Amino acid sequence: MNIVVLVKQVPDTGAERTLSEADHTLDRANADLVLDEINERAAEEALILKETAGADVTVVSMGPGSALDAVRKVLAMGADRGIHISDDRLRGADVVTTARVLAAAVRTVDDVDLVLAGDATTDGQAGAVPAAVAELLRLPPLTHARELTVDAGRVRVERETESGETTLDAPLPALVSVTEKINEPRYPSFKGIMAAKKKPVRTVDLDDLFPEADTDGHPVTRTRVVEAVPRPARAAGIRVTDDGSAGRQLAEYLIAQKLV
Repeated sequence: MNIVVLVKQVPDTGAERTLSEADHTLDRANADLVLDEINERAAEEALILKETAGADVTVVSMGPGSALDAVRKVLAMGADRGIHISDDRLRGADVVTTARVLAAAVRTVDDVDLVLAGDATTDGQAGAVPAAVAELLRLPPLTHARELTVDAGRVRVERETESGETTLDAPLPALVSVTEKINEPRYPSFKGIMAAKKKPVRTVDLDDLFPEADTDGHPVTRTRVVEAVPRPARAAGIRVTDDGSAGRQLAEYLIAQKLV
């Protein structure tokens, strides 16, 4: 079984984050960057299948040079090889562009049986990339999985959403996106970290993935942020002392705010 895991390097949610003044994209030079936690869980699920079903795992990430650290971490966890997509033309890529590029990278892997991804990254939180990649690869998308099993050429997932629980089943090859409930990712061991340094990582750009495209035919982003302003500081709230008129004061406030 050949598995491809899609991962992304994102800013640490617990650290300060700023935007570049030039194009309002993330200022990576001054950000603490980490492998997105939901991608770690997708990688863990791939490694479980490697251990139980003899799968071969390729990790794919799109991003600047720093994104190679995310690839190396998954290799240290136990993946077999990596593909790093790095091209300055992809800076600020939107969902459609990201999906097209990731799908093209997946196509370079022979005989893929399963593509795994997190359901939504913690930076953009679009939640649409896995389904878009599945559509481009013509694979059945089994999204928001909290449990995954593969048997007899089929994949089965248990999905939990706000509207209830669902069981999805599809033949391989397929794409599965996972939620934070699916597992607890392992920590890379020292042996794994050392072994990762020798594992092959192929770095590709748009010209490698789309060799037939002319200069204007590359799937560069079609959207841009034209303005960004800092979030305003939180203002002090209004404290109501109940002297018998608190209910009336609250009603007047809600009316003034056009909430009722």
